[in-house]
Amino acid sequence: MVRSLSSIDLAPILPYWLLAALAVLAVLALLPAIIRRARGAWWRALAFLLILGAIANPRLVQQTREMRPDIALLAVDNSASTTVAGRDAAIEKARAAIEARAGRLPDLELRTVTAEEGGSQGTRLFAAIERGLADIPRARLAGVIALTDGQVHDVPRDLPIEAPLHVLLPGRAGEVDRRLRIIEAPGFGIVGRGVELRLVVEDLGVPAGNAAPLRLTIRRDGGAPRTESVQPGREQRIAVPIERGGPSVIEITAEERPGEVSTLNNTAIVTVNGVRDRLRVLLVSGEPHAGERTWRRLLKADPNVDLVHFTILRPPEKDDLTPLNELALIAFPVRELFQQKLREFDLIVFDRFSNRGILPPQYLRNIAEHVRQGGALLLSVGPEFTGRESLANTPLGAVLPARPLPGNQALLEAPFRAQVSDAGLRHPVTEGLTGANATTADAASWGRWYRMLRAEPRGGSTVMNGPDGNPLLQLDRVGEGRVALLLSDQIWLWSRGHNGGGPQAELLRRIAHWLMREPELEEEDLTASIAQGRLTVTRRSLADAPPPEITVTAPDGTRTRHTPERREGGRAVVELPATRAGVWSATDGARTAFAAAEAANPPEVADLRADPARMQPLLVSSGGTARWMGDGTALPDLRRVSTGRDASGPGWIGLVRREDHTVTGISALPLLPPWLALLLVLGVAVIAWRREGR
Repeated sequence: MVRSLSSIDLAPILPYWLLAALAVLAVLALLPAIIRRARGAWWRALAFLLILGAIANPRLVQQTREMRPDIALLAVDNSASTTVAGRDAAIEKARAAIEARAGRLPDLELRTVTAEEGGSQGTRLFAAIERGLADIPRARLAGVIALTDGQVHDVPRDLPIEAPLHVLLPGRAGEVDRRLRIIEAPGFGIVGRGVELRLVVEDLGVPAGNAAPLRLTIRRDGGAPRTESVQPGREQRIAVPIERGGPSVIEITAEERPGEVSTLNNTAIVTVNGVRDRLRVLLVSGEPHAGERTWRRLLKADPNVDLVHFTILRPPEKDDLTPLNELALIAFPVRELFQQKLREFDLIVFDRFSNRGILPPQYLRNIAEHVRQGGALLLSVGPEFTGRESLANTPLGAVLPARPLPGNQALLEAPFRAQVSDAGLRHPVTEGLTGANATTADAASWGRWYRMLRAEPRGGSTVMNGPDGNPLLQLDRVGEGRVALLLSDQIWLWSRGHNGGGPQAELLRRIAHWLMREPELEEEDLTASIAQGRLTVTRRSLADAPPPEITVTAPDGTRTRHTPERREGGRAVVELPATRAGVWSATDGARTAFAAAEAANPPEVADLRADPARMQPLLVSSGGTARWMGDGTALPDLRRVSTGRDASGPGWIGLVRREDHTVTGISALPLLPPWLALLLVLGVAVIAWRREGR
């Protein structure tokens, strides 16, 4: 728009200081005549004034200006906290109304920026405002209007603009919100013990002392809930037992407060990884052999294992007159180990042990019963596993997964390379072992062994084979316990690097940890995890049949069915977005797994009230104001105000009128040209002379 503007200015012939000096001299010259009230004194003054006016050279200046429209910035908050209580609809309605009203105001351009949800640092509204201001000249900025719930997490100390900031909030003043805040939660817990969680329930927007006790519901892994009564505003300590290894998902929910904005932050999710305390292992070595220290080195290298090791150097019936003080420091405590303290051991290992009357049948029955009730047993056997003194012919044989073939058929002495069986390729103990079943000449292969026992499997899984498909490593579950049977005593050759060696340490570690129920080594299992907003459900099974459908239940109770994708190692996987915070569950019909999804942007749910308090200092310093707009219809009017005037009032908010422009033309007309000034001065001088001459 083009606008013309007229004004009067001075273009003096002499400098201003000299013009001022002449004016002073003129006053001094006129002062005596004025004091004496002489005739013509005022005409003299008029003559001097005309002379000074001619020197000042007044002129009429006319400018032609091209006006630039002012610019207002509208910042819209689209973060997660604006989705509660219908705020997003109110903000969108207000946005459309403000854009329409601003479009009807002359000389005003409205630009809109949006603060989208993203990251985990809360609402970055002022980062969006800075982006919008980057290409707006400050001389044209009329003001900033923010449509937000006030939960902004990047509020600066000051706003570097000379324009009002107005905040329009959805809803109404006086909102209340209840939130559950975890103060401290351990990441690990000892199986069989409990962990203590520190938390507090806070009622925001409620005067202190007006909160009544409330119910707190605690649920672990989707099990039966238990409730506790707690007082809002006070720190609470909640004890949660850890009953199994692996992650346990603990969901804690505070009951809803009447009238609160949302229950989104009434629930907290804590994942505690259950670990076993120092595991106690009893290792009984039989007759000496080259690999006798293999198991000892492995178990002693694990800092979480307390090892009790006994070596039977001589059976009781053998007597060679060797003095007792040269045989052992202490007697073999059979009764103490296998009757009194048997339940204290998590794993019992027999390494080439033959029962030559050392352990009475009753103690062997105790071991078998201990396995059925949840204990673990590992046998690494050699030639002693054949014949009448074999442990397979004792009460312990009832829990073993294989029996040696009768007579001379049992012992096989010939070079061979161990192979992972079809079931072993899916079993976590042997799946993925380096060099397993190498088929090419340049591939790393396992070194040869030279002795094993032929046996007839009676249960469990054969995960490794010897020559002709004979079972080499048997794993079995017996009752609540587990049993492993290694039908060779030559795994020590791998540790010596014989013929290329093999993964001796890794295999033995996996066997021991599977026996002691390491969650990651479960062969029949269903697990769920959430990372980067995606839920991954993994089903492991030794069965080669197609996996069943997986039913996934979201935190809001929505159920979906999915066909898992088969992967290597007996795995079947389902992946899907986990967009809602809370506990997700997955089941294959036999097992159920749980995973916790935390809020993607925790600061967004820390306080769900619409509240302008965080931005109040900026509103005061900029001259703006905060107004409630209900459902988006109770909007204040938009008005243009002059610079320096109040930018808000009852029922309206103001945008400053900047009047920025570009001068496109200018003309100047002298008001007292020299010829006119000369005529006027002469005329006035003549009049003054005639007045004084009378």
